[in-house]
Amino acid sequence: MAPTGQHVSVGYVRRAHGIRGEVVVRPLSDNPERYRSGARLFTDEDPVREFEILRVRPHKDGLIVVFAGIDDRNQAEALRGVTFTIPREERRTLNEDEYWPDDLEGLTVIDASGRHLGRISGVILGDAQDRIVVTTEDGRRVEVPFVEEFFGEIHPSGGHIVVDPPEGLF
Repeated sequence: MAPTGQHVSVGYVRRAHGIRGEVVVRPLSDNPERYRSGARLFTDEDPVREFEILRVRPHKDGLIVVFAGIDDRNQAEALRGVTFTIPREERRTLNEDEYWPDDLEGLTVIDASGRHLGRISGVILGDAQDRIVVTTEDGRRVEVPFVEEFFGEIHPSGGHIVVDPPEGLF
Protein backbone atom coordinates (compact mmCIF):
# COMPACT_ATOMS: atom_id res chain seq x y z
CA MET A 1 0.00 0.00 0.00
CA ALA A 2 1.36 3.43 -0.94
CA PRO A 3 2.01 5.88 1.88
CA THR A 4 -0.16 8.96 2.05
CA GLY A 5 1.14 12.45 1.32
CA GLN A 6 2.85 14.08 -1.61
CA HIS A 7 5.22 12.13 -3.80
CA VAL A 8 8.12 13.26 -5.98
CA SER A 9 9.42 11.72 -9.20
CA VAL A 10 12.65 9.74 -9.00
CA GLY A 11 12.79 8.16 -12.46
CA TYR A 12 10.91 6.66 -15.38
CA VAL A 13 11.00 3.54 -17.53
CA ARG A 14 12.56 4.16 -20.93
CA ARG A 15 12.01 0.70 -22.38
CA ALA A 16 12.13 -3.05 -21.85
CA HIS A 17 15.54 -4.74 -21.95
CA GLY A 18 15.86 -8.36 -23.02
CA ILE A 19 13.24 -11.08 -22.50
CA ARG A 20 13.35 -11.65 -18.72
CA GLY A 21 11.41 -8.61 -17.49
CA GLU A 22 14.29 -6.16 -17.16
CA VAL A 23 13.65 -2.47 -17.87
CA VAL A 24 15.91 0.48 -18.57
CA VAL A 25 15.17 3.22 -16.05
CA ARG A 26 16.29 6.84 -16.38
CA PRO A 27 16.89 7.90 -12.77
CA LEU A 28 15.87 11.42 -11.77
CA SER A 29 17.45 11.13 -8.34
CA ASP A 30 21.03 11.83 -7.37
CA ASN A 31 20.72 9.62 -4.30
CA PRO A 32 22.71 6.44 -5.05
CA GLU A 33 20.62 4.53 -2.48
CA ARG A 34 17.39 5.25 -4.32
CA TYR A 35 17.93 2.39 -6.78
CA ARG A 36 19.13 -0.60 -4.79
CA SER A 37 17.89 -4.11 -4.03
CA GLY A 38 14.96 -3.96 -1.65
CA ALA A 39 14.02 -0.33 -2.41
CA ARG A 40 10.33 0.37 -3.01
CA LEU A 41 9.04 2.77 -5.62
CA PHE A 42 5.52 3.93 -6.40
CA THR A 43 3.97 4.87 -9.74
CA ASP A 44 2.36 8.21 -10.52
CA GLU A 45 -0.67 6.36 -11.90
CA ASP A 46 -4.19 6.15 -10.55
CA PRO A 47 -4.41 3.72 -8.87
CA VAL A 48 -0.84 3.86 -7.56
CA ARG A 49 1.19 0.68 -7.88
CA GLU A 50 4.15 -0.25 -5.69
CA PHE A 51 7.26 -1.99 -7.02
CA GLU A 52 10.15 -3.60 -5.17
CA ILE A 53 13.57 -3.56 -6.81
CA LEU A 54 15.25 -6.97 -6.91
CA ARG A 55 18.42 -6.10 -8.84
CA VAL A 56 20.07 -3.09 -10.49
CA ARG A 57 23.06 -2.62 -12.74
CA PRO A 58 24.40 0.37 -14.67
CA HIS A 59 23.62 0.77 -18.37
CA LYS A 60 24.57 3.39 -20.96
CA ASP A 61 20.93 4.63 -21.05
CA GLY A 62 20.49 4.70 -17.26
CA LEU A 63 20.01 1.65 -15.08
CA ILE A 64 18.80 -1.85 -15.85
CA VAL A 65 16.30 -2.71 -13.13
CA VAL A 66 14.57 -5.97 -12.24
CA PHE A 67 11.32 -5.55 -10.28
CA ALA A 68 9.55 -8.23 -8.26
CA GLY A 69 6.63 -9.61 -10.28
CA ILE A 70 7.90 -8.41 -13.67
CA ASP A 71 9.12 -11.64 -15.22
CA ASP A 72 8.89 -11.32 -19.01
CA ARG A 73 9.26 -8.87 -21.85
CA ASN A 74 5.50 -8.24 -22.19
CA GLN A 75 5.23 -7.19 -18.53
CA ALA A 76 8.36 -5.04 -18.88
CA GLU A 77 7.08 -3.45 -22.09
CA ALA A 78 3.84 -2.52 -20.28
CA LEU A 79 5.95 -0.35 -17.92
CA ARG A 80 7.35 1.83 -20.74
CA GLY A 81 6.85 5.49 -19.80
CA VAL A 82 5.80 4.79 -16.20
CA THR A 83 7.16 7.38 -13.76
CA PHE A 84 8.33 6.22 -10.34
CA THR A 85 7.88 8.30 -7.20
CA ILE A 86 8.74 8.26 -3.52
CA PRO A 87 7.09 10.06 -0.60
CA ARG A 88 8.44 13.60 -0.32
CA GLU A 89 9.70 12.94 3.21
CA GLU A 90 12.04 10.19 1.91
CA ARG A 91 14.13 12.63 -0.13
CA ARG A 92 17.73 13.04 0.96
CA THR A 93 18.82 15.99 3.09
CA LEU A 94 20.05 18.85 0.90
CA ASN A 95 23.39 20.53 1.26
CA GLU A 96 23.66 24.30 1.57
CA ASP A 97 22.89 26.02 -1.76
CA GLU A 98 20.92 23.01 -3.07
CA TYR A 99 17.23 23.23 -3.90
CA TRP A 100 14.48 20.85 -4.93
CA PRO A 101 12.94 21.89 -8.26
CA ASP A 102 9.46 22.03 -6.73
CA ASP A 103 10.77 24.47 -4.07
CA LEU A 104 11.79 26.87 -6.87
CA GLU A 105 8.61 26.65 -8.95
CA GLY A 106 6.36 29.64 -8.41
CA LEU A 107 9.12 31.96 -7.18
CA THR A 108 9.20 35.49 -8.55
CA VAL A 109 12.26 36.19 -10.71
CA ILE A 110 13.84 39.64 -10.47
CA ASP A 111 17.07 41.08 -11.81
CA ALA A 112 19.73 42.81 -9.67
CA SER A 113 17.98 46.19 -10.09
CA GLY A 114 14.71 44.74 -8.76
CA ARG A 115 12.93 44.59 -12.15
CA HIS A 116 10.30 41.82 -12.25
CA LEU A 117 11.14 39.32 -15.01
CA GLY A 118 8.49 36.65 -14.41
CA ARG A 119 7.83 33.52 -12.37
CA ILE A 120 9.57 30.16 -12.34
CA SER A 121 7.18 27.80 -14.08
CA GLY A 122 9.46 24.79 -14.26
CA VAL A 123 12.91 23.32 -13.94
CA ILE A 124 14.47 21.28 -16.73
CA LEU A 125 16.98 18.76 -15.43
CA GLY A 126 19.66 18.33 -18.07
CA ASP A 127 22.64 16.07 -18.46
CA ALA A 128 25.06 18.98 -18.96
CA GLN A 129 23.23 21.64 -16.94
CA ASP A 130 19.83 22.36 -15.49
CA ARG A 131 17.67 25.23 -16.73
CA ILE A 132 15.12 27.36 -14.94
CA VAL A 133 11.98 28.06 -17.00
CA VAL A 134 10.72 31.59 -16.41
CA THR A 135 7.28 32.58 -17.69
CA THR A 136 7.17 36.31 -18.35
CA GLU A 137 4.17 38.61 -17.86
CA ASP A 138 3.38 38.37 -21.59
CA GLY A 139 3.42 34.55 -21.48
CA ARG A 140 6.83 33.89 -23.05
CA ARG A 141 8.84 30.99 -21.65
CA VAL A 142 12.53 31.80 -21.17
CA GLU A 143 15.04 29.10 -20.21
CA VAL A 144 17.88 30.37 -18.03
CA PRO A 145 20.87 28.07 -17.41
CA PHE A 146 20.91 27.35 -13.67
CA VAL A 147 24.56 28.27 -13.17
CA GLU A 148 26.22 30.37 -10.49
CA GLU A 149 27.16 33.22 -12.86
CA PHE A 150 23.45 33.91 -13.63
CA PHE A 151 21.86 33.17 -10.25
CA GLY A 152 22.90 35.28 -7.32
CA GLU A 153 20.48 35.29 -4.45
CA ILE A 154 17.93 32.54 -4.03
CA HIS A 155 15.31 33.14 -1.37
CA PRO A 156 12.66 30.39 -1.52
CA SER A 157 11.25 31.41 1.85
CA GLY A 158 11.08 35.03 0.64
CA GLY A 159 9.35 34.02 -2.57
CA HIS A 160 11.93 35.32 -5.04
CA ILE A 161 15.15 34.62 -6.85
CA VAL A 162 17.63 37.19 -8.21
CA VAL A 163 19.14 36.57 -11.64
CA ASP A 164 21.76 38.30 -13.74
CA PRO A 165 20.75 36.94 -17.16
CA PRO A 166 22.88 37.25 -20.27
CA GLU A 167 22.15 40.33 -22.39
CA GLY A 168 19.10 39.85 -24.61
CA LEU A 169 17.77 36.73 -22.90
CA PHE A 170 14.69 38.55 -21.63
